[in-house]
Amino acid sequence: MTLIEERRELEKQKRLFDIEKKEFLRMVEIEDRRLEREKNLFEMKVKIFEEELRKFAAEKEEIAKKKAFYDMVDEFQERSYRSSFDSVINAGGIFFRGVGNKQALKKRYKDLIKIYHPDNIDGDNAVVLAINKEYDSLSQYLL
Repeated sequence: MTLIEERRELEKQKRLFDIEKKEFLRMVEIEDRRLEREKNLFEMKVKIFEEELRKFAAEKEEIAKKKAFYDMVDEFQERSYRSSFDSVINAGGIFFRGVGNKQALKKRYKDLIKIYHPDNIDGDNAVVLAINKEYDSLSQYLL
């Protein structure tokens, strides 16, 4: 081979190399753009996830506050009912004194009605009205 032929061969290889280099750089650029898009997409997903996580934490905190509030309300109502029941029992419930549950209340009521019913010889309408009133008020607290 002569020097001119070698030179032509080298120039040909250089052109092929330049073509390959341009193709490689183009592929690198395409891959860089793809990676940039994926990075942006990933960052958007992370932002969405963080926002949803913040919303979830806020909802969880709100639910915890509501639960604590309702627990306090339930506790207050139970204490209120208990104290109201105790005061009704202790405040002159002469017919049902010592009754502590629903079954005993019903039994005492039936026994008292048998005794004081107006159709009986010793029956009294006013006493039956007082028994009914006391029974109604106590039965509400013994649910």
